[in-house]
Amino acid sequence: MQRTSPNLRLLVVRLSAMGDILHALPAITALRLAHPDWHIGWAADPTWIPLLSSAPNSAAARTLQQPLVDALHPVPAKRWSRQPFAAQTWHEIGRVRRELSAANYDVVIDLQGAVRSAVIARWSHAARLLGEAAPREPLARFLYREPIPAPAAHVVERAVQVAAAITGEALKAAKPMLPTDYAAEEWANKEVQSRPTVLINPGAGWGAKRWPAERYGQVARLLAGRGFSVRINCGPGEESLAEAIEKASNSTAIRIQCDLSRFLAITRRAVLAIGGDTGPMHLASALGKPVVGIYGPTDPDRNGPYGAPFIALRHPESKRDHSRKDAPEAGLLTITPEAVFQAAEKLLELHA
Repeated sequence: MQRTSPNLRLLVVRLSAMGDILHALPAITALRLAHPDWHIGWAADPTWIPLLSSAPNSAAARTLQQPLVDALHPVPAKRWSRQPFAAQTWHEIGRVRRELSAANYDVVIDLQGAVRSAVIARWSHAARLLGEAAPREPLARFLYREPIPAPAAHVVERAVQVAAAITGEALKAAKPMLPTDYAAEEWANKEVQSRPTVLINPGAGWGAKRWPAERYGQVARLLAGRGFSVRINCGPGEESLAEAIEKASNSTAIRIQCDLSRFLAITRRAVLAIGGDTGPMHLASALGKPVVGIYGPTDPDRNGPYGAPFIALRHPESKRDHSRKDAPEAGLLTITPEAVFQAAEKLLELHA
């Protein structure tokens, strides 16, 4: 077992995106529970910091507003890649480098597995830098001081295997500690009606993962007929998709468009979530909500719902394919609204 200080300072690098940060949380939550005296910092894109904190600054660390981490390091790396020569980009890179170095981290763990995240991890000058031995971008491995074998099938369990190597202890995925935003909770109490609410999360990273809007509308009509209030999560740029579902549902489903803190609060109040392989579905799962996952080119054994009751629907001939095609994957189109509704009914009956 690796000997570590009881006051170890750990930096987590998992910049984005929503689902990926949620997949990293069970490992880091397990470390927090095992080592309450550790100082844990997290480097993340500002877009996703509401998954870690609802506080205006880190002064609220280790409270309900920021239950997991002691420090946050905003790293807008995605914007940097879009504006590599902008003066603001170079100013921010300098700020982040100085900030990470001054924080005096003992260990840094890269849970993103990309060259970019590994480089940012090195800016901390920590004595130990851990990452997966077979990262998503193979070149990242050569930037790690300690490449860790992580043979588990699911990405959550692979993150746990890497995190466990910090001390060599046995570690199990823990229910994520997610922040509470009191204003968002108050808003959600007013927004959700007395009827039990089912969330539909129709968006996806690319078209091949997106189940047709008309089918979501049919599912919404069936659920409304059973007395459920159906809400459509409408993320940025998804207005036309949400409108198509509303129309197909005969207005039995209503879109909800809000910031991430409010969406977290409204998800806490749902009795079920339905959607494809996308961040909002993983948020529902992280909150312990039953989930019906509609899968096509991505594999639920690798990145399906984790830690909560779920049914993953996927055609047996669907192949893993991350080529980001626009048209829905053929196997995805074999999944019928009736099959999704039946899965929803089953979960609702089992967990009523």
